[in-house]
This record gives sequence, structure tokens and C-alpha cells, in this order.
Amino acid sequence: MLVAHSYYIIFSPVVKRNRQGNLCLCLREFSHIIGKNNSPQRRILGVCTLDTRPIGVFDSGLGGLTALRELSRLLPAEDIIYFGDTGRVPYGGRSRETLIRYARQDVAFLRTFDLKGIVVACGTVSTTALDVLTAENDIPIWGVVEPASDAAVQATRNGKIGLIGTQASIRSGAYERRIASLRPDAQVFAAACPLFVPLVENGRFRPGDLVAETVAAEYLQPLKADGIDTLMLGCTHYPLLKRVIGGVMGPDVTLVDVGEQCARRVAGTLRERGSLTGPGRTGRCRFFVSDSVEGFSGLASIFLQRDVTEDVEKVDIWNY
Repeated sequence: MLVAHSYYIIFSPVVKRNRQGNLCLCLREFSHIIGKNNSPQRRILGVCTLDTRPIGVFDSGLGGLTALRELSRLLPAEDIIYFGDTGRVPYGGRSRETLIRYARQDVAFLRTFDLKGIVVACGTVSTTALDVLTAENDIPIWGVVEPASDAAVQATRNGKIGLIGTQASIRSGAYERRIASLRPDAQVFAAACPLFVPLVENGRFRPGDLVAETVAAEYLQPLKADGIDTLMLGCTHYPLLKRVIGGVMGPDVTLVDVGEQCARRVAGTLRERGSLTGPGRTGRCRFFVSDSVEGFSGLASIFLQRDVTEDVEKVDIWNY
């Protein structure tokens, strides 16, 4: 004879430490089955760990907002704290020693908040200082080099990969080393594009902008002549120039957005570690800059493709 059973789930909240030693809220999930004579039979189904701490993101200026945009799309429930070092942008022409000092200060400010991890949404810092930041911090530090290089290797058909970035990024050779470890026969053709960041920071990135198109053509024509079929946009500012860059390179060249690839890697890692905030809420963003807050919301709205209505706060980064 078949016996009808009633089934329901209870979530029992507990506080525990995650793998990184931080306290977080957990929901212990029980299944209750009511069988004969309404006798409960309890069975633990599993433990769902929630980490409600925000994610920190920083860049030399506004470019890291392209990574933030993808991160918010993939993880809409997560709170994000963004710092743009607008008072010292661009980073690309700085020495390694200066970049490490700046990056340490950027991280020190973000760590005044209790974060679950930090995204280095800056190609220059990712290529020159990520190893230092990782060694000095006890929370995850994510950069753009590995996920973007992995995506480029998967995308290329003829093994000819182009790379554009700041002078410091190109000088580091970080992307080339990663690609060589994945596909030794691949060829990487690199070009520094030092004027791209100032163009973007000043709103000169739209198709039809004569200055932007002239500069892009000068930088990119040699790469096009090399026969690349994949181009890595090795700076998080560059996606705003994607239509200008695509107009020079043509439809047969795949453009790899390093900030987008980094955001996907971060989202996947947090899911695997059980470090997400959990569904049922909308994450909030907080914005901090090291220079004037005037004009930030307007440009940030373009980067994020939404109206930025949140308050923007100025930070004296030299205090960190």
C-alpha cells in the first residue's frame, strides 16, 4: 500500500568560520518527511554558506568600472566597493616601484572595509604588482592577466594573438608568459597604447571622434598587418573604445575584454567556495575616488550603462 508523505524544508541559521577563517552566516538545511502517524523523520541535506561581506574593486581611474559592470551582472546580490585613483591616473607610465606603492595604498584603503576579496581591475597593476599584493594579504586578490589570457588562447584560430595595453603592462611580459604556458606555439604581437586611457577618461571614445579614430588607426594598423585573429584589450579602460577598435580591426578579429573575463573568473570562484551573499536581495555599490567627485557620476554612468545615483566620496589616498 502506498503511503502519502508530506515533505518540507527548514533552514536553521548558524554562525561558523569559512575557509579563510572569517565568521559568516550559514543555513543548515534539513528535510522533514512526515510519515506514518505524523512521525517526523529528519535528514540533513547540506550546508549553504553565505558570506555577506562586499567585494572590493580598484583601478587607476574609471576603467575598472567595466569589470564592475560585468561583476554586478553576474552577481547582482553582491555589494561592491569601488575605488578609482583618479588623482594619479594614468598608471601606465609609472615605474614598478611607484606602481607597487600606489597599489598597496589602494588595497590599504579598501581593507578598511571587511571584504571577501579584492579585484585588481587594472591591467597595469595586475601585470606588475599582483604577486606582491597576493603575498601581503590574507584575502583573495584577483587580477586580469590569467583569465584574459586563458580566453584569448581559447578564442584564437591561427595562433596569432594581439595585445594592447599600457607601457607598463607591455613591458612586464605577463600576458606573454601566461599564453606561452598554455600554448607554446602561439605568437603574441604586443603594442603599447599610452593615449587610450587619457582619451577614455576625457570622454573621447565614440565612433566618429576624429582624434580617437586617428590614434586607434596608428596603434592598431601594424597589428592588423601581422594577421592576428584575436586582440586582447589589456586595460580595463579599453572596452569603451571597443567600437573604434573593432572598426579598425574588422569583424574577423575577436576582441577579448580583460575586465569581463576577470569578473567571470571571480564569480565562478566565489560560487565554488560557497562565498556568495545569496539570492533574494539587490546588491549596492559604493564609489570612492582620490580626486574631485565632480563629473564622476556622468562618466561612470557611461561605463556602467546605467544612471549612477549613489553618492561619490573623495579619499585622501596618501593617508594609507
